[in-house]
Order: sequence, then structure tokens, then C-alpha cells
Amino acid sequence: MKMAKWECLICGYIYDEEVEGTRFEDLPDDWSCPECGAPKEDFERL
Repeated sequence: MKMAKWECLICGYIYDEEVEGTRFEDLPDDWSCPECGAPKEDFERL
């Protein structure tokens, strides 16, 4: 499966699975945006 990028809808932070080495879906449920603290639900797949 191809690695994806996810964007925080609050601050625009991009979570790049390839750079981070972890798929977004595999992050813990309580993970939050490192920039603004938004929850995973506030991210959209690009």
C-alpha cells in the first residue's frame, strides 16, 4: 500500500507517513497534531 499524507484541518500541518515511518491509521487514538494539538479526527487524507 502506498504511503499517504494527511493534513490537519485546523492548522495545515502535514503528516507524511513516509517521513514519519508510521501509517496514520496505526497512530494511537489519543495522538494529536504536534503543531496545534488537534485530535486525529481533524485530519484529512490528501
